[in-house]
Amino acid sequence: MRKVLSTIWLLFIVPSVALAQDKTESRGQGYVFAAPGGTAPSGTATLHFGGGGEGFIYKGLAAGGELGYLAAARDLGTLGVGVLSANGSYHFQPKQKLDPFVTAGYSLFFREGTANFFNFGGGANYWMRDGMALRLEFRDHVNTGYGTIHHLGFRVGLTFR
Repeated sequence: MRKVLSTIWLLFIVPSVALAQDKTESRGQGYVFAAPGGTAPSGTATLHFGGGGEGFIYKGLAAGGELGYLAAARDLGTLGVGVLSANGSYHFQPKQKLDPFVTAGYSLFFREGTANFFNFGGGANYWMRDGMALRLEFRDHVNTGYGTIHHLGFRVGLTFR
């Protein structure tokens, strides 16, 4: 019951804080990406793609989520997993043309069962024009449950607001 009440509280309080910002500023942004990468220590080449969004809470501090699909590059259709992530991020220069950021959070991998991961990374948005940026990012999803597994990816995508 406490978790349900906490979730409801967050759903109402966080947006009200974001609404207190200046109307000319963007309070959030969405993104899509494709990420070639690999799994360590096995060395399997992977492809991860998806999309998400984040809302700015205070200055460069943001909270967000994303949904994606990760699979071995040689077999995209049958061996992939869904990836659901909840992250915090900090944008060092959110109002500049070049907006570097760091991010970290929780990832749930799912298919017929589930696996818990944490993720971290960083990158930059390069705002090519008002409302659209090129997004370059490195992300590592780590599971330490049965020996350490890393799903590494270099993301290339678009950010929009």
